[in-house]
Amino acid sequence: MILNIRRTALAAAALLATTIPASVHPHVFAEARLDVVLNPDDTVKALRHLWRFDDLFSSTVLMEFDKNADLKLDDSELAEVSKTVFESIGEYNYFQVVTHDGKDVAMKPPANLMANFEEQQLIILFEAEPKEPLQLAGKLDFGVYDPTFYTAMDFTDDANMSVANLPAICTRQVIRPDPDEAIAQNQASLTDAFFNDPAGTDMSKIFATKLELTCQAKG
Repeated sequence: MILNIRRTALAAAALLATTIPASVHPHVFAEARLDVVLNPDDTVKALRHLWRFDDLFSSTVLMEFDKNADLKLDDSELAEVSKTVFESIGEYNYFQVVTHDGKDVAMKPPANLMANFEEQQLIILFEAEPKEPLQLAGKLDFGVYDPTFYTAMDFTDDANMSVANLPAICTRQVIRPDPDEAIAQNQASLTDAFFNDPAGTDMSKIFATKLELTCQAKG
């Protein structure tokens, strides 16, 4: 469970030890939205994330954190959910992967993370900023994925990966890797360590759904 990611990562790794990632079935499902926010100078200001979790997982969260047993999560209980999720996914870079011309971009930890409960579904919202100025130039990739394969982050529509006011020098596309093709294309880089414990490597990012921006140099 995402709220106990350290324990569940071990369970996921045990399962992955006997199969390839393409055949692993996640246990938690979330509909995701990613908004890339730009500064006036065409640098990336922040990534805004919204995750809406499936009914089964949401009900599990409700049972675990509803301390007063009133079948809802009040502000203090939601604050505890936020704290737990924040601490649990921090070691996984908050399920983000950002690259510039193929090189990893360091991101600041989000200042806070907000949990909400609407229509019996858990919703997580947070915003993260690049550590250094990130200019719209060359190829930028923004992905969201769980490196343990325990949670499936699903962008149900390409419009759910967006960037407002994208300058004319840039084009955008959403890339949805085929797992079998991703494995075939990266076979030389996928070691036994990856198949035994994908969370212990950074190669599971090849399966992430990504928003790719390609920007030409300004004339």
